[in-house]
Amino acid sequence: MTIARHAQPLLRWCGAAALALVAGLGANSALAQSSSSFGGLTAAAHEVRTEQVEARLLAHAPEGVQAGKPLWLGLQLTHAPHWHTYWKNPGDSGQATSLRWTLPAGVQAGDIAWPAPSKLPVGPLANYGYDGTVLLPVAVTLPGAGASAGPIKVELEANWLACKQECIPQQGKFTLELPAGQPLTADAVAFDAALQAVPQALPGGNAVLRASVDAQRKHIVFSSEALPEGWQGKMLNLYPETPEIITPAAASEQRWDGKRWQIELPLHDMRMESPDHLPVVLALRGEVDADGVVRNAAGPAYRTEAAVAGTWPAAQSPAEMSPELAAALRANAQTTKTAPPNGTAGMTFWLALGGALLGGLLLNLMPCVFPVLAIKVMSFARHAHSPREQRVSGLAYTAGVVLSFAALAGLLLVLRAAGEQLGWGFQLQNPWLVAALAGLFTVLGLNLAGVFHVGQLLPGRVAQATARHPVSDALLSGVLAVLVASPCTAPFMGASLGYAIQLPALQALLLFMGMGVGLALPILLGSFFPGILRWLPRPGAWMDTFKQLMTFPMFATVVWLLWVLGHQSGVDGAMALLALLLTGSALLWALGRSGKARVVLAGMFGALLLWLAAGYGGLIESSPPVDSAAATNTNAQPGALWQPWSEQRVQQALAAGQPVFVDYTAAWCVTCQFNKKTVLSTEDFLTAMRARNVLLLRADWTRSDPAITASLNALGRNGVPMYALHDPKAPAQPQVLTEVLTLNAVQEALSSLK
Repeated sequence: MTIARHAQPLLRWCGAAALALVAGLGANSALAQSSSSFGGLTAAAHEVRTEQVEARLLAHAPEGVQAGKPLWLGLQLTHAPHWHTYWKNPGDSGQATSLRWTLPAGVQAGDIAWPAPSKLPVGPLANYGYDGTVLLPVAVTLPGAGASAGPIKVELEANWLACKQECIPQQGKFTLELPAGQPLTADAVAFDAALQAVPQALPGGNAVLRASVDAQRKHIVFSSEALPEGWQGKMLNLYPETPEIITPAAASEQRWDGKRWQIELPLHDMRMESPDHLPVVLALRGEVDADGVVRNAAGPAYRTEAAVAGTWPAAQSPAEMSPELAAALRANAQTTKTAPPNGTAGMTFWLALGGALLGGLLLNLMPCVFPVLAIKVMSFARHAHSPREQRVSGLAYTAGVVLSFAALAGLLLVLRAAGEQLGWGFQLQNPWLVAALAGLFTVLGLNLAGVFHVGQLLPGRVAQATARHPVSDALLSGVLAVLVASPCTAPFMGASLGYAIQLPALQALLLFMGMGVGLALPILLGSFFPGILRWLPRPGAWMDTFKQLMTFPMFATVVWLLWVLGHQSGVDGAMALLALLLTGSALLWALGRSGKARVVLAGMFGALLLWLAAGYGGLIESSPPVDSAAATNTNAQPGALWQPWSEQRVQQALAAGQPVFVDYTAAWCVTCQFNKKTVLSTEDFLTAMRARNVLLLRADWTRSDPAITASLNALGRNGVPMYALHDPKAPAQPQVLTEVLTLNAVQEALSSLK
């Protein structure tokens, strides 16, 4: 039996199924993003759960859902211990929760009625926000007479930033149907408490509170002689609604002189506005808990606008800032697309195409691609007597590779245009595709080992037809090569991928297809220039031995995929897949028997496979336990403190004057693992980092993470591995290191720190 009669037809069928699975997973990724990309979002239409926040859409209509009567909607956020989200002015860092409503014609939703926040310390910084449980109420106005009397469908897309030491952008989509005319009072207690926490207008109006700027000392003083009588002599909390006017973390100096209250606060170092009026919220100070959170006491909070007297000191402007910060502000202010940053700005399309071609060529060196290439080499040996068949096979393989690259790139571009946060290699971020590929390589390995033959499983007419379609066999060999090779970007591909995502669709597709040509080039050249293949021995008995030898690279690929799944779904998910693979292998072995033994054994193993799939298959997409996930992310090495990456953690370290080295990695990225073993875990690397007091952060992209994707895009990249060294003296200009990392490259980057 030759490999063409067994492995190649199997490649055709399994490759087609795998490509269909990729397309299906990608087409449904909009749903997956709302259910898995942000830490495990779940089911109910009015409720979203993550490990950090439980979010619910609530409605309150005490007099019924009808025109002229009060109707409130609200997003309730229940935070895990030590996690928080943000007020309208988040303070030193963070982002306010945002709500985007889709309502029937004539129905209008107002702004969030923000409850008074707490002051949340985060290291040397301070934020304004909420922990525990908070409800963000929104008043809704219904149309008058003549409107539909049917149910009112409410849809909400909410975005919030959940933070502890690290920050995780999260989102949820919610749906409610409000029955027309009926009272809604199930959440009356929550809405009553939230509305009582919303600041009221300060009695006496805006004239009650005054503000005076001391330009020389760069301070602002708020004062009043008409605050509520019950507040006199007590400490107050002041929350400015305008960001970056005062320094949130600075200690305030406040005092009472009879009925006159005064508080003095330093102006923000990065203040860029000089307003005539400042809206602020005042509340009676409550307890300060063990975490340093400054809370408000029971009772109403008040909102007012203070007229500002005095002359503001000169506001910070780009000309007075460091060149790096000025460049960052200009970049943030741009509303149109510009050339990609960090080394790709001057890259021409043709240079990028050359890098893509070379990067695709180097993908042939990836270990996971080797089994597919070995099968093609066997095909060359089989067709050595027919140059025409060799050329046709090479062209078909090239077509499979190029078309697969175009299909994946097109899917990526379409989803990115729809707002999905995806990057190159996104297909192996899905545990189901990892499991499918593990099954595919297991079946191929069993076939090569002689456990079963395709002809034993298929009707004779179908089995004979496979021999008449060598072109499709070669084409789907190319499909399989792309599926297993594309997740890791080889050298010279990183910048091209980041550049391609920002090009017009046609140019981007051409760039990705150039990578495909590079991957297929060795096989294509070998098919047209037989002299390259003269070192191959003539067909003979050695082919059967080599076919069986190829079993082991196939199973090695399965081991790697199981390891990837273990990072994504934990040991339970990996064990569930291993049990399914073992039982499936036994079923294929049984189908290769004859007589009654085939029927009995195949029935027994088939039933066992179905039982395992139904009972334990769901573990494949489960999230790993928290401690396991933490160990994966940190991956601490002796003498080094690898911490999970977050953009907030980077900015905090830079603000404190500490350099930051970020390792963007994924378990399915072979180059990433090579770099970890040869550079990132070596004592020389760790010593160099300690000598410069560099903070080591690891951004684990094994499962989809929109924050990491956004960070990669900001650095002009769209895949891993990627390494960035941030200099606190040039925070807007991080150094992007080469994908195949060397200790010399790291030391050279460190030596350039200012």
